[in-house]
Amino acid sequence: MSVTFRILRKSGLVYVRYEGVAQLTETTEAFGNYVTHPDFAPGQKQLVDLSRLTGWDGDFLELMRIQAMKAEAFVAAGIQTMMVYYAPTAVSFELSKLVLRSWDRLDGPVALVQQSEPGCLTLLGMAEKSFAQLLENVN
Repeated sequence: MSVTFRILRKSGLVYVRYEGVAQLTETTEAFGNYVTHPDFAPGQKQLVDLSRLTGWDGDFLELMRIQAMKAEAFVAAGIQTMMVYYAPTAVSFELSKLVLRSWDRLDGPVALVQQSEPGCLTLLGMAEKSFAQLLENVN
């Protein structure tokens, strides 16, 4: 699967990582698994690591479907959800901009893009300076 997630309960953070070519049907499946996970909670901050992304399948219909699912989960809860996309490459930056545009007129999610790990972690209020350090300090 090109997308995986880890819920870091102590920090109230979900770490999502893409590798290779993103198949958006896999994103839909992973998001379904996330919202039914016992550690899911509305308002969990999202750190989306796109550093290993090499492309995506271009399925705009599936992109809109997954964004609608996210809106339902994030906005319907009435709790603001912060999403930070780590997009250090041209491919990842372009995809993240596309995703951010889909959140433009919604009140619940706050979506931001960063091109450095420390920048992402600072925005999320984390003390760690790298994703490796963050993932070492899990639960």
